[in-house]
Amino acid sequence: MRTFPAILVLLYLCVPMAAWSQVNNELITQASHNDTERAEQADPLNSPVWHYLRARFLGESPYQFDDRVVVSVPPFAEDPTQVPLLVDVSAIDEPLLRLVVWADLNPIQHIYSVESADRHLPSIAIRFKVQQATPVRAAVLTESGKWLVGGQYLEAAGGGCTAPSMANASPYWESHLGEIESRSFERAMNRGRSSQRYKVKIIHPMDTGLVSGIPEFYIQQLEVRRPDQAAILSMELSQPVSENPVFTFDMSSASVTAQDRYTLWMRDNNGNVFEQAL
Repeated sequence: MRTFPAILVLLYLCVPMAAWSQVNNELITQASHNDTERAEQADPLNSPVWHYLRARFLGESPYQFDDRVVVSVPPFAEDPTQVPLLVDVSAIDEPLLRLVVWADLNPIQHIYSVESADRHLPSIAIRFKVQQATPVRAAVLTESGKWLVGGQYLEAAGGGCTAPSMANASPYWESHLGEIESRSFERAMNRGRSSQRYKVKIIHPMDTGLVSGIPEFYIQQLEVRRPDQAAILSMELSQPVSENPVFTFDMSSASVTAQDRYTLWMRDNNGNVFEQAL
């Protein structure tokens, strides 16, 4: 009879131990899953500020690095104030909500963001300023809520963001501020789609505000508008966009039709508005 209480004690002890064993196994499994996920999301460009910038530009949304997000820059920035940058996401065959482009190690990281009315963003080319060698990235938000990220490392001697614009040495820009030149033409694309390509140049100093005695003065917004003033392409620009910027962008034929006339609309941080029919 004395063994009966001992059996009860053993049963009492075994139940919590089994429960703790189950919890411990779940924690180990979850930790292993987290380690695997972190390994899959390791930054291919090994940037020291990747996690900070990911949180800043992408928030807590899921993301993955994807080769279909093509970022093209030269191997070396010979002129750090005029670095060509092409972002092409035409290989992604699903609706795209937003594109964000930035340079990790620039003093002002954000370069531009863009949205399109038809949710297709084939390619956008600009020139930008770079302060030092840096990863340059583009992230596109899909309709499913996931960010797809691409990038390339840019070698540079630097100094582009803190160099004064050429306009500060010439009075020419004051009398020509906001002058726009533009062209458009149709081009064929892969998978049987076609698009309308626009190339636009505007006279503007695009001062970063990082040069002593020269305040920031740059174009903040660019839109391509229909006759009813609805925007079919919207861009948010930041100070690193180069002086006298040239924009080259494609829009699918679903957005652009030959029967309509479109207007290019821009506004800078001083409230100046520039418009021209395309």
